[in-house]
Amino acid sequence: MRDKQDIQISSQRHGFTFVELLIALTITALLLTAAAVAFNNSVTCYRENKDIFVTINNARQALHRITTQLRTAQAVDPNAPANECALITAEGDTISYRYDTTAEQLYLIDTSPTGQYLLCDNVAGMTFQKNTDTGDEGVYVKSVLISMTVESENGHIRRTISSAAVIRKNLQ
Repeated sequence: MRDKQDIQISSQRHGFTFVELLIALTITALLLTAAAVAFNNSVTCYRENKDIFVTINNARQALHRITTQLRTAQAVDPNAPANECALITAEGDTISYRYDTTAEQLYLIDTSPTGQYLLCDNVAGMTFQKNTDTGDEGVYVKSVLISMTVESENGHIRRTISSAAVIRKNLQ
């Protein structure tokens, strides 16, 4: 048989005290806050990486188009400004690629009725460096080095990509 003292000791302790509950709630709240901050940062990084990926992918596609047309071009204008590359395509069409510094966009401009196409936006800077030589017909462009700096939508991330094209017509 149990004595009276054993019954009193076992009946005194049946749960948590108020102070213990407050401490447990405080620790749980701190852990949940830390998890929420980590999740929010993860989502923010994902969005920024997605934005810069899309921007760089668009810039690469534009550079691929430009270099492909430059490699097969009949001629490139050596006197075009550094933010523009004017050329005569293999089909004989006159087109130019122009970087608009105020709009931060790259355009394809041709002689068709529609005339101007947006190739890439979020372009923070772009140059067309033309390497020239002199021949029987005067000054001509041998190759073009293209450098394009793009930035994410919010402007936090910038990347520079480059490409070069040798004008094949001038290799002969």
